[in-house]
Amino acid sequence: MSEKYKFHNEEGIYFITPTIVNWIDLFTRKVYCDIILRSLKFCQIEKGLIIHAWCIMSSHLHLIISSSGKEQLSNIVRDFKKFTSKEIIKEIQRLPDSRKDRLLRNFKEAGSKIKRITNYKVWQDGNHPVELDSNTMLEQRLSYIHNNPVANGLVFRGEDYCYSSAIDYCDGKGLLKIDLI
Repeated sequence: MSEKYKFHNEEGIYFITPTIVNWIDLFTRKVYCDIILRSLKFCQIEKGLIIHAWCIMSSHLHLIISSSGKEQLSNIVRDFKKFTSKEIIKEIQRLPDSRKDRLLRNFKEAGSKIKRITNYKVWQDGNHPVELDSNTMLEQRLSYIHNNPVANGLVFRGEDYCYSSAIDYCDGKGLLKIDLI
């Protein structure tokens, strides 16, 4: 990974995009989105993750995050991806999903290409963290995140998409606790 894309400033606010391997449309089922939400809530409570904005799309999620200092941001994100990978695989194996065999085969194949992976690989390596060190950058990424579902034809207005913090920026209450920017 390029030195440019690392969490250099532990006190900074970052935009990241964790992405499912091969851009597989995993988050088209509520059960998988719920795993992400539960894990993000856990990271907020137990690890000091601060979420400023978020959006779950079909194959990735966008986050604007920082840390309270309880744990390093890079460690929080690493643990989040590791935990959600295991939980997602368990759910795929447990549920009667018409895509079950294809999903498991794709995740197994992605894992077989990397020595450190013993079974399945759900997330792509890296998160492409970009420190948002100006108001302009913050506003651009915030707008991008909240307009992503609109641009993809999922809703007419960003605040109508339930898997996003857009509603919180319109004086509503979303699914996760966020710290407004």
